[in-house]
This record gives sequence, structure tokens and C-alpha cells, in this order.
Amino acid sequence: MSHRAHLFSLRGAHAFREACVDERYTGGRFLKDLMAGVTVGIIAIPLAMALAIASGVAPQYGLYTAFIAGFVIALFGGSRYSISGPTAAFVVILYPIAQSYGLGGLLLATLMSGVLLVIMAVMRLGRFIEYIPESVTLGFTGGIAVVIATLQVKDFFGLSVETMPEQYWDELAVLAQQLPALDSMSTLIAAITLAVMLLWPRLKTPVPPHLPAVIIGSLLAIWFNANGAAIETIGSRFSYLLPDGSTGAGIPPFLPEFAWPWQQLNAQGEPVGLSWNMVRELLPAAFAIAMLGAIESLLCAVVLDGMTGKRHSANSELMGQGIGNIVVPFFGGITATAAIARSAANYRAGAQSPVAAMVHALVVLLALVSLAGILAYLPMPAMAALLIMVAWNMSEAPKAVHLLKTAPRSDVLVFFTCFGLTVALDMVIAITTGVLLAAVLFMREMAQMTKVTDISDNKRVVQAGLPKGWRVFKINGPLFFAAADRVFGELADLSRETRGFVLYMDGVTVLDAGGLAALNKLIDQCRKNGTEIMIADLQFQPLRALARAGLKPEPGVSSFYPSLAAALETLNTRRSAPQMV
Repeated sequence: MSHRAHLFSLRGAHAFREACVDERYTGGRFLKDLMAGVTVGIIAIPLAMALAIASGVAPQYGLYTAFIAGFVIALFGGSRYSISGPTAAFVVILYPIAQSYGLGGLLLATLMSGVLLVIMAVMRLGRFIEYIPESVTLGFTGGIAVVIATLQVKDFFGLSVETMPEQYWDELAVLAQQLPALDSMSTLIAAITLAVMLLWPRLKTPVPPHLPAVIIGSLLAIWFNANGAAIETIGSRFSYLLPDGSTGAGIPPFLPEFAWPWQQLNAQGEPVGLSWNMVRELLPAAFAIAMLGAIESLLCAVVLDGMTGKRHSANSELMGQGIGNIVVPFFGGITATAAIARSAANYRAGAQSPVAAMVHALVVLLALVSLAGILAYLPMPAMAALLIMVAWNMSEAPKAVHLLKTAPRSDVLVFFTCFGLTVALDMVIAITTGVLLAAVLFMREMAQMTKVTDISDNKRVVQAGLPKGWRVFKINGPLFFAAADRVFGELADLSRETRGFVLYMDGVTVLDAGGLAALNKLIDQCRKNGTEIMIADLQFQPLRALARAGLKPEPGVSSFYPSLAAALETLNTRRSAPQMV
């Protein structure tokens, strides 16, 4: 199937069927999938927990997301190597929802975003994601990275902050006030964890750096706590209810139960409920989650296509992401999408098909039910260091610096606009403003490229000369509303000084409704001034636009010719006729 066909196709379980049914799936390929899935599953366990904590919920909800959504999306998606689960990009959206609406509101927003993703897939909107400029994506991902890193300052330094303010500048003020009271032991664990993650890649081992970093950080925390320190861990911060009514520390070592998302608790400890008002309040956030999920998952798929030479189905991937985010809230899972780092690690580990992602999900499930007690010892400073590293990696700082050095000023303006709005206000506002600003600046540049040139004295084009009072103008560039008003306005002014002119339009590729309106104004002005206009060499789209508008020749005012040569021949025939003497 061609790449274009993949973009438009919508096939259930596309990647799984393509890799495991259409192609021969052997025992050797399964063994490679098994090894890759185990590798990525181990990588995903601490990340899923850390990202759930950063999103404002208990760590087990990140594990639920990784194994439920990770399995469902792999089965129904359109990219054979993608690994889905909690990602850092969602933190800036999910954290405010969790603070305002609790877990119930977060699950309901996730369910709504899943429905929106399915609608996007059915409407075949997957291909339109590619029209979001790089300056927009780099801007909001850089802003997200800054927000995530800021949220980790509290645990990195062991600060005593009960609740973080909603506004970014207020967060900075609170952290600055508390910074002198940092906990030296927590800071040391976080710093060592971060140092291990930075230095480990130099050893060039297949073990991902965050695993030894978290293990070393955990061992240090156990030692410090045994000697009288008070390093906060997952077990000390989080708890859960057992069936007998008692409380356990850390994360529950059993599978989640089915529950309606709207029956989960809100921030006040009551069921969030399902009402039109609640849906209306959560809809903007759900739309933002859906848009970001679409961008992240399809961007991940494109990156994997470049690494593997395979081709994903954009609409099938959106369908898989939508189904996954519809299913997972019923089991306590938060928003999921494809994760670029984990997906790349999956491919490098030898993955052959979506079976690797399914194995990864089962590994996370196994860790939940068998290693819950051990995971409770993970220290919060080490988790904060892990998320700071994740934030740095997702910021794509080298690409952003390259863009700032080499891109046009308009792209730099869009980048800083998206970056600043993401940090200071809201990611929805940032993406919307960035795309609109990029579109306006692009239209301005395109309008400036459209030019009208007097070629009356160009002997290579106008070989036989022109009658007195006649001129030939060549138009180059698209004639949409912004450019057409300027170009045809200039010609309308010139029409007062000429007997007639020929418009050579072979360089006009687009003529929109605004261009048609401007052309009609020019013809009206020519009619008033007694100036004749001859239009020559129209391309297909402008010609079709004129035909649909019903614009017809008007004797003595306007006429149309298939080529410039035909228009000039008609003009010179008139000049040689007796009545023109």
C-alpha cells in the first residue's frame, strides 16, 4: 500500500493485521517481540508511576494506563512499533484537571478525549496533523518541559509545600520562598540520580540509564532512612484501601476493578457525576487532550517510519488511540498516547510487530501484582530527577536552538509565542494562537511573493510591439484575498492612464473568492474608465474559479484568451484593420 493510501486508510487493527496476518509471523519474530517487550516494559514501570504522580494522581494509575491502554492501542492502532502509555506532554493538561476535578474529572476528560479521537479518525483527519508547523510543536513542547521541570523542584529539594498554586508565576514565588528550607538528603539523592542518568550513556551498555539511576537512588534512600532521615517515598506518600477496610502503603498489589468514570471521586471527595454542565466544563480540556494525543502519536509514528522504512496508517492510529482512551478510564487509567522515547527503544530492542507493545503491557501488569511492595521504596527525589530528565529530552532543545539560529523571524516569533503561552497560560491557548499566528504570517509572506510586473518592453515576450496606450502586465503568485486586493488595486490605478492592458496570468496558481471579488472590482473600474482588459493564459484552478463564478467576456471591457500570443495576435489584428487607422 502506498504512503498516500496509508494516510487516508482506516482499517481496524491495521498495524497488527499488517505485521502478524498479512506478513508471515514466525516463532523467531515472536521471540524478538518478546525480548523487546520485556525491555520496554521494564523501562516503562518507573516512568508510568512518575508521570502519574506528576499528573496529580497516585502512581498505580500510571501503571493501569501503561498495561491497559498500552495493550488496547497496540491491538487496534496503525503504527506497528509504537508504545503507548502515560507521557510527559499531558502533564500540563492533566495536573490542573486533577487539582480541580479530582480523579473522576480526569477519567471523564480522558473518556471524552477518546471519543473525539475516534471522531477524528472516522473523519479522516489524521493527515491534517502534518500541517502544524514545527515552530508550534517545538514551542509548546519546550513550554511543557519547563512546566514539568518546575513542578519537580518541590520533590527534588524535599521542600514542604502543601499545594502548588495554579499559575506558573505563583508557583515560582512559592518555590523561591521555600528553597532556603531544602532537605539536604533529598537533594543529594536527586542530584546523584540525575548524575547517573547523565553519565550512564558513556558506558554504552544496552541498559537504559534511568533504571540504574532509580535503583541507586532507592538504595541511598533506604540507607538514609535507616539512619534517621525522612526521605519521602512512594510508600510514605501514597496509600490504598484493602478489601477488609485497612490501609496499605504505596500501590495496591492487585488488578483494578471496573468502575464508571463519573462515579470516581472529585477533588472534594464526592462522585464527580455525569451532567451536561460537567461535560461542558471538561470539554475544552478533553479537546486539548485529543489534539495533543493526535499530534504526539502521529509524530511518534512519523519518527518510527523514518527509522524503520515502514509506513503507518494515520487514521488507524487515531482510531487505536481513541479506543484505548475510551477503555482505560473504566479501569482507573489516565490519558495515554504514543511515547517517542519508549517506541524508539522498542524498535532498537528488536521489535517486529505490535506484539512487542502487548508484551510490554503484560510486563507492567506483572510488576503491579508481584513487585508492588518493592516499588513502594522508590524515593520521591529520584522520581523528580527522572522527570526532569524526561522534560529535558522532550524539550528537544538542540532542535529549538537550531530553529532560533536558522529559521525566518516569523517562525521565531511563533516559537516564542507558543513557548510563552504554554508556560504562562495554557497549552490550548498556546497551540491555537501559534497555529493562527503561523497561518497569518504565512499568508503575509505569500501575499508579498505575489507581484505584478510591466513586461510591455520585453521584446522576448512582446515581439511585435503594442498599439499606443496599451500595456502588458505579468502576474506571478497566488491571488488570494490578501494579495489580490493589492495587485488588482495597483492595476485599477493604472487603468486611468491606459487605453487597455493585457494580463498575462500563467504564473497564477490560485484564485480564491477574495481574488474573484478583487478582479470584479478591477473590471468595474475599467468599465468606468473606458479601459479594456484582456486576460491571457489562465491555469486550471483560476479558470475553473472564473467559470464557477459565471464571469463572462464583455465586449469592449473584458475578454479571455488561451495564451499571451493569442491575445497579442488579436490586439495586433485590430491595429492593422482599417477601422483602427
